[in-house]
Amino acid sequence: MVGIGAECPFLFTQLLNRCIILIAMNSSVINIDPEILGGTPVFRGTRVPIESLFDHLEEGVSLNEFLDDFPTVSKEQAVEVLEMAGHV
Repeated sequence: MVGIGAECPFLFTQLLNRCIILIAMNSSVINIDPEILGGTPVFRGTRVPIESLFDHLEEGVSLNEFLDDFPTVSKEQAVEVLEMAGHV
């Protein structure tokens, strides 16, 4: 069975982006602002894209190494984003 993302990648991406925006609107850790990186979701109070956390983890980088690379992101912020991702 083929997943929805494979059948309709554009629609899936649009839906995912809308979910991210809805989550960010109610989040104390995610900020979406057209003036910051063109509206890319970032950790609130930083210019660090949320996507960079997932990119690092997918590459096998530990959470602590990510936090060392991006000292403006707190461990609490990163953990909360990971917890939110588990509920999407």
